[in-house]
Amino acid sequence: MTYDRKTGKPIASAVMKISPTVISFEVLSEERVTGTVTTEIKTQQEEDVEEHSSSQGRISYESRGECFFLPYTIEDIECEETLKAGDKVVFQIATDKRTGNLYARHIQTEAGALLQQQQRFQGVICSLKESFGFIERADVVQEIFFHFSEAKSFMEMELGDDVEFSIQRRNGKEVAVSVVRLPEGTVIFDDINPEQIKGQVLKVVDRSSSRHQSDTLPGKIQFYRDEKEYELPFGEKDLDTTFTILVKDWVQFNVATDRRDQVQRATNIELLEESFSMSEETREMGMVVVVKEGFGFIKCQDRESRMFFHFSELLDQSRQVQPQDEVEFSVVQDATVPSRQNAIRIRYLPHGTVTFEQISKETYTGTVEKEPSNQFGRSPSKAKDEINRNGSVGSEFGQIAYGDEPNQTVSYCITDCDPRNLPKIGDKVQFSICESKCNGAKVALEVKVVGRSAKNGFKYMHQGYVAALKDGFGFIESLEHDQEIFFHFSVYDGEVSHLDLGAEVEYGVSQKNSRISAECVRRLPKGTIEADDVRDEMLEGVVVRPIRCFNPDQDEYSGLIRLGGKEENSEEELYEFGITSLQDKREFLQNGDVVQFQIAVVKSNGKERAANVKAIRKKLQATVEAIKGQFGFLSHEVEDGKKLFFHMSEVKDSVLLQQGDKVEFVIIHNQRSGRYSACNVTRLSISGPRPEHMICRFRSQSVSDEGGPRLIVLRQPRGPDSTNGFKCSRDRADSLPLATTG
Repeated sequence: MTYDRKTGKPIASAVMKISPTVISFEVLSEERVTGTVTTEIKTQQEEDVEEHSSSQGRISYESRGECFFLPYTIEDIECEETLKAGDKVVFQIATDKRTGNLYARHIQTEAGALLQQQQRFQGVICSLKESFGFIERADVVQEIFFHFSEAKSFMEMELGDDVEFSIQRRNGKEVAVSVVRLPEGTVIFDDINPEQIKGQVLKVVDRSSSRHQSDTLPGKIQFYRDEKEYELPFGEKDLDTTFTILVKDWVQFNVATDRRDQVQRATNIELLEESFSMSEETREMGMVVVVKEGFGFIKCQDRESRMFFHFSELLDQSRQVQPQDEVEFSVVQDATVPSRQNAIRIRYLPHGTVTFEQISKETYTGTVEKEPSNQFGRSPSKAKDEINRNGSVGSEFGQIAYGDEPNQTVSYCITDCDPRNLPKIGDKVQFSICESKCNGAKVALEVKVVGRSAKNGFKYMHQGYVAALKDGFGFIESLEHDQEIFFHFSVYDGEVSHLDLGAEVEYGVSQKNSRISAECVRRLPKGTIEADDVRDEMLEGVVVRPIRCFNPDQDEYSGLIRLGGKEENSEEELYEFGITSLQDKREFLQNGDVVQFQIAVVKSNGKERAANVKAIRKKLQATVEAIKGQFGFLSHEVEDGKKLFFHMSEVKDSVLLQQGDKVEFVIIHNQRSGRYSACNVTRLSISGPRPEHMICRFRSQSVSDEGGPRLIVLRQPRGPDSTNGFKCSRDRADSLPLATTG
C-alpha cells in the first residue's frame, strides 16, 4: 500500500491474485461444538413453492445454561448426508470480524466426525507460505492443503518435517486438519536399493523453471544391465549436488521404488570424476578475485571479462572459497540474463596452476624509442592490467624497437627495469617478452641496459659547457652559446662533485611534455671542443642585460654588453655573452656593471660575441664578523646598518674563513630580491691568537674597587671611513677624559 503525495489517501499497489483461503473475514473457534439442527435448509423445489422460505438453516447449542441459534448454509455442510431437523451435529463457531455475527461452519454429523477423527494420515511438508502450506501425502501421490489454524506449532514447522493429520472436506475440497509434527524419519516414501549403479544423463532438470513444470520427474538417466538398456527418471530432489548437472555426465545412483504407486526413479545422484575427462564440455581456468555473500567473480585466463559464479556451483562444498583461489570451471549462458555468462561446476586447482601471461624463454635485444612520460603518476599494476584488457599502449608505457621487421615494437613498464639504471632513449636493452593469453598483448619484462652510449643511443649528439649547477640539477650552455639545456644529476655519467662551471660536456636531447632536457651527459677532456677565435684588443663596456641564470625572469639566455660608456647612442654596438664568456665563471654580472672584454668569433656560426669578460669594480676590505655554516657576515654595513652577507661559495680558492679574518670583496646588488651581498671574497690576513705575554699579563692583573674605576667596552670606536679606531692623530692635551673618579 502506498499513499498519494498530494491528498495523502492510501492506494493499493502491486495487486496480486491469491488463494481465497489465505484471507478470511471470520475467526473460527479452536474447539468443535455439538448442537442440534432446528431448521433444515429447503431444497430448490421447496424454495420455488414457498416464496418467503430462507436458504439458511439453524442449529441450536447450549453454553453455560443459555441456548443459542446459529445460521448455516449448504456450503457449511461437510458430510454427504442431508441434515434433518433434530440431527445431532458437530461444528465450529465462526465470528465475523466486521459485524460480530456468529455462524456455524464445517458442519458434520456426530457419527461422521467421530469416524474421521479416528483415521489419521502421514506426510511431509513440501511447501510453506505465510499462513498456509502443503503436505505431500504418504498414502497417495498427492499434495494436500492445510491452514496455519490447523497446526498448533505452525511457526516452528519447516520444510521436510514429518507430520500426521486428519482430512476434512471444505468447499468441496479435501484439507488437512489437526496437523501434528512427528519425529524425523517417521514417514518413508520410498524403498531404496543399496546397490550403486553407473549411468549417463540423457536429460537434465531445468532448475530455473522447475516450479512451473507439471512433470515432477523431468530428468532421465540411461544405464545398462545384463546387456540391456534402461532409463530411469529423476527429479531435482534426487540430486546429491547443488552444482549443475549436464547432459552426457557420468553419474552413480541408487534405484528408489515409491511405495505409493511402485514407480521407480534414480536417487542419490552423484557426479563421477570421469565426466570431466570424457565429456565434450570446454573447461576454463581462472582466479577468484571477488567474493560476496553467496556469489563471486572469477578473473579468466583466456577471456577479458570477469565471470560470475554462485557458491552452489562449487564442487567441494566443505571448503570456503577465498580470493586468489585458482579454479577450473565451465561456462554457460545465464537463463535469466541473456547478456551474461556464468561459471559452473567449479573445481579448485593447486596454487600456481593458473597463469595469465606466457613469458618467452628467448632473450631479445632492442633499442629504447620512447620513455614513459609519467613514470610514477599511476599504479604500474593497474596500467599493466589496462594493456592486458584492451591491448593499447598508454603514456605510462615506453616502447622498445626490436627484430628485423619494420615497426616491430614492444611496450615496457618502469617497474620492470632496474631503478638504479633506468633505460633512456637510444639505449640498447635486453629483455624477455610476456604475452597476455586473453588478447595477445605483449609487454617487455626484466629490461636491462646493455649499452648506454650517447653517440649511438641518440639520433643527434650535442656538445656544450656547464652553465649552472643547482641542488640536484644544472644547465648546459649550447655550442652556439644561444640557449641553456636542463639536465638532472641522475643522467650525468660520473661524480657530480667533480663537475665545474664551464666544463666541456657532450649529451643527447630528449623532449618530455614540450620541455627539452639533456640525457646521458658526460664530461669531455679539456680542449675537446675547439675554442673560438679571440681578438687581442681589450675593450670596455657596460652590461645592459645579464645572463638568464642571474635573472631567471628574462626569456633570452644570453646577456648583452654595450660597447663604450654608460651613455646610450643610436649607433651602439651590442655583444652577447654567456657563462663561458666570463673570465671568472662565478662572476655575478648585473645591469650597469662596467666590464672589460674581448671579441670572439664563434666557430659554428661565425657570430661575434664577448669573451674573457671581467668586471671593473671597486674592491673593499673588511673583517669576518660571523660564520654560520655555508654563509657568514662581514663587518661592512649596508642598508639600515645591517652586516654584509656572503656565501661560502663566493670565497676564492674555497678557503675556510674564520671570525676576525681580514678579506677583500666586491659588493653586488641582487635585482630580484633587492638585497646586497659580497662576492669574490679573498682572504688577506688571518686573525691570530693573542701573544702569550699579553695573556699572562691579563691573568696576573687584579681589578678591585679600591684601585680605580672598572671600564666595560660597550662599542668599539669607528672612524668616518667605517674602520675601527681613528686614523687622524690627536694631541693628548686636546683629548677629553673618558671617565672621572671621585
